Amino acid sequence: MKELDYSGMGMRIRQVRKARGWSQEELAKRCGISMSFLGHIERGTRIMSLETFVNICGALDTTADEILWGVAHPSGLVLDLWKPEHRLEEGQQEKNQTKENYSMYVKIMKSVAEIMNEA
Repeated sequence: MKELDYSGMGMRIRQVRKARGWSQEELAKRCGISMSFLGHIERGTRIMSLETFVNICGALDTTADEILWGVAHPSGLVLDLWKPEHRLEEGQQEKNQTKENYSMYVKIMKSVAEIMNEA
């Protein structure tokens, strides 16, 4: 079973952020976290919550696979549905569906994390 490489994840977050031309301050603001915490994430010295991970993927417009494993192709589960600007443009019914999708994604990722911890 693959173990999560937090340093590698942080490096990939930094690479995508820099490719977008963003500072740490810009990405931190978009994700609702402190610049200091983002710095720790990028260095792999602190572990982010699943919610923060989803927010970072959404802000960077990238897939979880790309950040987790360095796989550039989409996994079929794209995070752009959870971007704040996307939610604001949709009707209430679509917002509710987005929240349900987000909740399901969080449950799936928690299950994956539990499985990985058991190995």
